[in-house]
Amino acid sequence: MQNNHAITRRGFVAGLSGITLIAGFAMPALALNDQQASALISKLVKDLNAIINSGKSQSALFRDFEALFNKYGDVPIIARSALGLPWRTATASQQSRYVKAFSTYMARKWGKRFNEFKGGDIKVTGSKKAKGNYLVSSLVHLPGQAPFEVDWQVSDKSGRDLMFNLFIEGVSLLVTERTEIASMLDKRKGNLDQLITDLKNIK
Repeated sequence: MQNNHAITRRGFVAGLSGITLIAGFAMPALALNDQQASALISKLVKDLNAIINSGKSQSALFRDFEALFNKYGDVPIIARSALGLPWRTATASQQSRYVKAFSTYMARKWGKRFNEFKGGDIKVTGSKKAKGNYLVSSLVHLPGQAPFEVDWQVSDKSGRDLMFNLFIEGVSLLVTERTEIASMLDKRKGNLDQLITDLKNIK
């Protein structure tokens, strides 16, 4: 029987390749500094570690991950970046409904993936300025595996310190997520309303 804890680094990256996405915009910092960026991600990973190891049911985990995503992530920027050009032609109602559906969709991805990492731990290791925002480094420790790096990109462009990007061992996941959303939209012949409905219902 396979040990659920025996997850390779490659498997972790592959599993998260559709999870986190992130803005490819130029995002100048307003007043953010490296201590504030580190503090934000330290709180995020503390909450994330607690969720991972809470022992809650999958449905409860999904709710917790969505709350965490909305608390620490710049969800509108992330969602807009994932959708790409179709965002520009969407109505205000479609944009609002898409962002909410996207948040739910992402929470399920986080929940499914991180539910496999019970007993693991994530620790912040430092931060540095990176093109108008900050990159906060962390190490993921999984039982029986070598630690690997996850970097969190933080900006205050929206008026609050928020995470807007994630890198797994140096790989930004924006392109993968944008490709996935584009493929989903293409399969629906560009019907954004159908995509919105399906994002809310994807299990």
